[in-house]
Amino acid sequence: SAPCASCATGCSAGGASCQGGGCGWWGCWQWDQEPPGKFLRDFLAKCQTDGQLPMITYYEILHASGVAEGAQEVQVAAKDVNLMRRYFADWRFVLQQIGNNRAILHLEPDFWGYAQQVGADPRALPAAVASANPKDCSSLPNTIAGLGRCLITMVRSYAPRAKVGLHASAWASGPDVSLNSDAKLDVVAEAQKVADYLVACGADISDLIIVEASDRDAGYYQSIGQNRFWDATNGSLPSFDQHFVWAKALAERANKPLLWWQLPVGNMSLANQTDAWKDNRVDYFFSHTAQVAGAHGIGFAFGAGAGGQTTPESDGGNLIAKVKAYAAGGGQAAICR
Repeated sequence: SAPCASCATGCSAGGASCQGGGCGWWGCWQWDQEPPGKFLRDFLAKCQTDGQLPMITYYEILHASGVAEGAQEVQVAAKDVNLMRRYFADWRFVLQQIGNNRAILHLEPDFWGYAQQVGADPRALPAAVASANPKDCSSLPNTIAGLGRCLITMVRSYAPRAKVGLHASAWASGPDVSLNSDAKLDVVAEAQKVADYLVACGADISDLIIVEASDRDAGYYQSIGQNRFWDATNGSLPSFDQHFVWAKALAERANKPLLWWQLPVGNMSLANQTDAWKDNRVDYFFSHTAQVAGAHGIGFAFGAGAGGQTTPESDGGNLIAKVKAYAAGGGQAAICR
């Protein structure tokens, strides 16, 4: 019902004490003699000092529940009143740390896509919302649609200067548009299906939608037998043009701007090995900012979704050079995550 008073005593996560470090709960990701939430408060303070806008991805249903990724998050975890009571209390604690700070809040990547694949109408999928959080969301339905609306409603109450958005997955409507090589696929129609689903889940009362291009370097995927490169010449599919057609249709249907998240950091000069994989998204995005803006994009943030991927420390200086050149040309390099 509330966070523990001390990370050193009476606080545990996953059955393990937070005393001594290594705590599985974000609220104690610091020296255990410091109070819960200091990790986040320090992050917010550092971003403010650096003149940057903090981006916080709240990705907790999967990890907190321990269920298998995918349908079980929707059909099991979101219906568990005891789990969701703690989940909403934790989200409230996040927002209380943010307070009047400016921030971008990114809600549950992948989850809404899995929900759409479970059921085409989120208003018909049960979830513990008002039953788990009568304090903030007593008037909202116990559905997946109500869950999204509850999370956004809480932002307005506890962190009024934050901007919040749901996550849109390119595979949510069925075919994975990000990997599509069929020229007959109606990419616009697929984007509109995703947008309609997110609007039902609260995107209409949000500030933006978060999208992605890939969660890992294309060279890494190639090493495990998957081709996830996009054609930068846009002569064949999958291509960057196809992705931006999908993104623009999504933004226009939902009437919300887009922010790209976890763009992989690799570049084509790298050796295709651990921490240094080939990819072309850094170079393409920085050389096609007008195309990003034309799809109603307000920005893009970098950082892989797994370890062993290319980082700004292992990419030969490419990302840092691109950011510096962009800033020197008048662009805003302002997101920290």
